[in-house]
Amino acid sequence: MIIVYSTFPSKEQALDVCKKLLEEKLIACFNVFPVNSAYWWQGKIAEDNEFSAILKTAKLKEREVFQRLKELHPYSVPAIFSIEIREVDEDYNQWLEEAMKKT
Repeated sequence: MIIVYSTFPSKEQALDVCKKLLEEKLIACFNVFPVNSAYWWQGKIAEDNEFSAILKTAKLKEREVFQRLKELHPYSVPAIFSIEIREVDEDYNQWLEEAMKKT
């Protein structure tokens, strides 16, 4: 299992993109929540209210999730990165795998 993390300019955009990934069975579930962000952009420090998304998926879908997320993302240079999970509850991992099976 891995977690893919990204941020979005609005809750609506985050939900739209995450729901598409869910419908396409690239992820098993997601969480979206507000964050205050500060970062370097075009030589200056920018501060924004953004929405973070945590996308839960299988390691073997990582490349596909990255590619699709980049296609759908509203930012020109979106933050998209993955975190590999060392240990997962066996029942949860089984549910995750089942949730992403295409019917």
